[in-house]
Parts: sequence; structure tokens; C-alpha cells
Amino acid sequence: MAIPEAVAGLAAIPGVRTAAKLGEPNPDTSASTGSLPLAPALAKLVPGGLRRGSAISVAGSTALVFALLAEATGEGSWAAIAGMPGAGLAAAAELGVALDRLALIPHPGAEVAAVLSALIDGFDLVVLGPTVARGMQPQLARRLAGRVRNRGAVLFAAGPLSNADLELRVSNRRWRGLTDDGFGHLRFREVVATSCGRGAAARPRAVALQLPGPGGAIAVVEASAGRGLTEVAG
Repeated sequence: MAIPEAVAGLAAIPGVRTAAKLGEPNPDTSASTGSLPLAPALAKLVPGGLRRGSAISVAGSTALVFALLAEATGEGSWAAIAGMPGAGLAAAAELGVALDRLALIPHPGAEVAAVLSALIDGFDLVVLGPTVARGMQPQLARRLAGRVRNRGAVLFAAGPLSNADLELRVSNRRWRGLTDDGFGHLRFREVVATSCGRGAAARPRAVALQLPGPGGAIAVVEASAGRGLTEVAG
């Protein structure tokens, strides 16, 4: 699809604005200030919440990316994912993402800078897929970070991102649910998520999470969550 057609399609979504419309009054006076809603289980990992104008890198877990989007989209914010053709929408929905407020751009194409700029102009949350994040030149990353600050969006990268305000990483994955004799069903996955960044996030933090939890959504690991269950690496 040609870039003008793609941008026109994005602009047709209710509540989405492109750069050409930035001069028009915005009825949402909170669009460029404050923070966006965040799942309570992630509060310790992301101090201060999802601050508008910030950039966050997430390594090791697409599920954590979805969990970061869930609360905000559930309360009316729009999100876009660019360059993640294999995104599992069923998993996103289970983690709480409102799919009717999620736009997918599987392949941004050669004009990736123009596409990302349009997304940042019009969406509250913008996710860069691994290939897009890895291939981004530092100069473009700085330009996009400045645009994110000006527009009050939140930028996520599923992978390393230069000049990120906060870096999240997931490790120590363990599925739980089988009995000692190997029978049963996998119930949830435990992970350790760590964060470090700037300002209030300068002190490294680590949180044990169920990602996904027994009901699909993210949850903090309780002290007795894994009692009597067998660990399965994966």
C-alpha cells in the first residue's frame, strides 16, 4: 500500500490525528501531559506509570509489551504496532488489550520514518517491532524521541532502543501446572522482570510475575503460587 493511502487509512480512525491536523483544537486537554493507565501488577516495575512523552524498550517478551498496553487501551487510549507481523492477537486479548483500539502495521515498508512519525502524531501508544527497532539508526531514534515528547505519546520498542527512558527485560521463565508424575495442564508462566532507567527509575528493580497468569492476565507472583507444582522450563 502506498504511504499516502496508509496514512489516510489511519486518519480515518476516530480519534486519530496526523501531523496535518495538529493545528486543530484537541478536545482532550490531557493528551500531552501526565501518564497513561498501567496494570497494577506493573506499578513497581514502571515507577511513575506510563509517562506521556517517554520511550521504553522491552527485551525478551512480547507478552510484556501486550501487558503494558492493556490497561490504557481498556480505558480508551489507542495503540499501534508497527513491524510485528507475527503479533498474536489472541494472546493480546487474553492479556487485556482492547483489540478494537489497536492498529496493526505489519510491514512499515521503505518509508518507515514517515509511517512512524504519522503513528506518533495520532496514537497514544506506539510499538516498534524487533526488526524495526534493531534497524533504526541513532539519528532517527533521536528524532522520534523528540516527536514522542512533543506529542505526548508513549513509544515502546520490542528490543533495544537508544536513548530509552526505561529498559525492561524478562528472564527466568518457568511454566507451572504439572503434578510430580507429569500429568495435568500448564496453568501459568512465572518470569522475572527487571527495569532500570532514568530519574525515578534509576534504581534497578526486579518483580516476579505471572505472565500470563491462570486467567490469562498478568499478575504478581504470590509466595505460595508455585507450591506443589512442577517447573517446566520454556
